[in-house]
Amino acid sequence: DIENTVCDYFIICNGTSNTQVNAIVNSVQKSVSKALKEKPWHVEGSDNAEWILMDYVHVVVHVFQKHIREFYDIEGLWGDAKSVKIETTH
Repeated sequence: DIENTVCDYFIICNGTSNTQVNAIVNSVQKSVSKALKEKPWHVEGSDNAEWILMDYVHVVVHVFQKHIREFYDIEGLWGDAKSVKIETTH
């Protein structure tokens, strides 16, 4: 149990272009709004769409372009955290 963390969960995913990253972000926002009636507390990175962060307070969603995700290696920074890999259904 880690009580001093930034959030309870990170969701980390990537797209292959600005268009795809923006589409993922829009889909997440629409799905969360519809299912939970929640909007992100804060969104960063929409201008260049290389790394967009959506802060839902307890859950932070990181949507990267693939090369940016590999460069920053967020998973490596949180290497001791439990990881669950979810494959796409599309």
